[in-house]
Order: sequence, then structure tokens, then C-alpha cells
Amino acid sequence: MAMRLIPARRDLGWTPYLWTIYLAFFLLWPYMRGAGAREWMATFAGAIAFLALYFRGHWVRGRGLVVIIAAITAIGLIYFPFNPGAASFFIYAGAFAGVLTPPRHGVALMIAIAGVAALEAWLFHLPLGYTWPLIFVFLIGAVNMYHSGVSRSNVKLELAQNEIEHLAKVAERERIARDLHDLLGHTLSLIILKSELASKLSERDVERARDEIRDVERISREALAQVRAAVSGYRAGLRAEADSAREALTAAGVGPSIDIAPLQLPATHEAVLAMALREAVTNIVRHAAAKSCRIALEARGDGVMLTVRDDGRGGNAPFGAGLSGMRERVEALGGSLRRDGARGTTIEIVLPSAAAERIA
Repeated sequence: MAMRLIPARRDLGWTPYLWTIYLAFFLLWPYMRGAGAREWMATFAGAIAFLALYFRGHWVRGRGLVVIIAAITAIGLIYFPFNPGAASFFIYAGAFAGVLTPPRHGVALMIAIAGVAALEAWLFHLPLGYTWPLIFVFLIGAVNMYHSGVSRSNVKLELAQNEIEHLAKVAERERIARDLHDLLGHTLSLIILKSELASKLSERDVERARDEIRDVERISREALAQVRAAVSGYRAGLRAEADSAREALTAAGVGPSIDIAPLQLPATHEAVLAMALREAVTNIVRHAAAKSCRIALEARGDGVMLTVRDDGRGGNAPFGAGLSGMRERVEALGGSLRRDGARGTTIEIVLPSAAAERIA
């Protein structure tokens, strides 16, 4: 892996390399004075020490960065009385102070940097022109403080977006799992019933047995289409689900009575009611040992109510995966689900739906 002087962060890019150009003010002063070898050696030593601290400062935060700021300020204090270009070190220190969190710590350090530099200028009776660059300690520091805040906000936003995407994927997986449970549970139960019926009829009524097998083939094809639709997010209509319920109940020897009011429902409400009806009918076929079942959909105040009632064995066993998934769907729309197992089993689902309208 290639070594890097600065971290591979999008908020940095190549600009940290560009800002080293201000070190030229520090290096030009000995040239302008015609300095000797000793002064040049001292100048290069200061520049090398600064560059080591400067590039290290992009990797550390917190107390580590405060140490970097203090060290760069110290280099500036060492050279400032003899080289006015050393004021650039104070500006670099102020720039690093601008990225500290919380921002008040950065402001305090900027004041301290400019204060000690001004104090040194006063103690050494330096010309006023030495001190005016100290204004940039605050200007550059404030700019970095702003961009640092924007960068932190962008990071938080990106994290939030990633979390939303993750939750959306989890929710979609859970939806597919619930839908497949409801779809396959209902369909496989119907296939089993019709296959058993065909087996019983095969010896005494071949034609009817053949019809039942054809139904099994048709239902299997429909199941495949429903599975594909569930994965893609499509939901079956309530009318189609009521017809499927009638067929499943009849095949199981349960007399169906279905009364679906002609209501225009929002697509999400209709999809939830359709899946709930499928799960309720599947449970009746599998477990209820019922003789009759009544299914009704009616307007109720500013909402709608779906009732599925059978005369089977009843009971109030804990909710399984199907009923739990049904309740989650209903409650996600602000509705409620109630089950009563005292006399047979009654399931009532109420959904708020001010948009529901009766079809003429």
C-alpha cells in the first residue's frame, strides 16, 4: 500500500499540499537578507520540523491535535523575532485550531496563538508590520471552522442516509418474508386439500379427479406468479382474494358467506386487508375444523372493518408468525386487530380510511 502524507478523505483532497506554499514567506527572508550557511541551516531545520508536524496534524484529532498546534506555535515563537515570515506558522496553527471540536476550544486557541505572538512582538520591540499577519490566524481559522462544521454535517447526513437505506432493505426483506409466508401457506394448503380430494375421487369419479388435478396445476401456476409479484412489491386486490378465499373454504368443506361492500380503498389499505384475509382463511382451513365461515367488509365511521368469523374450535393460542405479521401490517397503517376465540374464532381488523368511498 502506498504511503500517504494526508488521509484519503474527500473533504481534504489535494488542498493541504497547496497550502504549504505559504512556507515560502519563511524561506524567502534569509534569501532577502543574504543569510549565511548557519542561518540557512537553522531555517531549513525549522521548515522540516514544521512540515513533519503539519502533515501529522491531518491524521490526529483532540488532544493530539492540540499538541501539534502548540508545537507549530512554538516554532513560530522561536523564529519570529528574527524572521517575520515565521508569522505563517501562527496562521498554520490557527488553521488547525479551526478544526477542533467543540468550536469554542478552537476559538480559545486562536486567541492564545495570536496573544502569545503579539506579546513576543511587544517584548522584542518588533515593528508593527510584524504583527498584522496575526489577523489571518482568526480569518483562516474561522474559514476552517466553517468548512469543518459542514464536513461533519455531511458525514452525519451520509451516515443517516446509509442507516435509512439499511432499514429500508431490512423492511423490504421482512415484507417479502411475511408475504411469502402468507402466499405459500394459503396456496400450499389449498393444493394439499385438492390433491387429497383428487386422490379420493380417482377410483370412483375419474372425471372429477381430473378436474381437481387441473385446479392443482392452475393454482400452482398462480402461486408462482404471486411469489414473483410479492418479490416485486405487487399486492393482490381484495376482490380477487375474496374469490380465492371462497374456493379454498369450499375445497376444505367450509361453507363460505362473503359480503364485501363496494368500497374504493387506498391501494395500501386494500393490500393489507387482502393479505390479512388470506392469512385468516389459511388458518381456518388448517386448524379451525369449522363448518362455516362468514367474511364481511364494511365502512365503519371514518374507516373500514374486515370481519372473518368461523364456527370452529376457537381458542386463544399465542399469535404465530402469520398473525403477528398481519398485526404488524395493520398497525403500520394506524389500524387495530382483535381476535376472539370464545365461540369459534373471530378476527376483526379496523383500518382508518377517510379516503374510502362507496362505489356506485
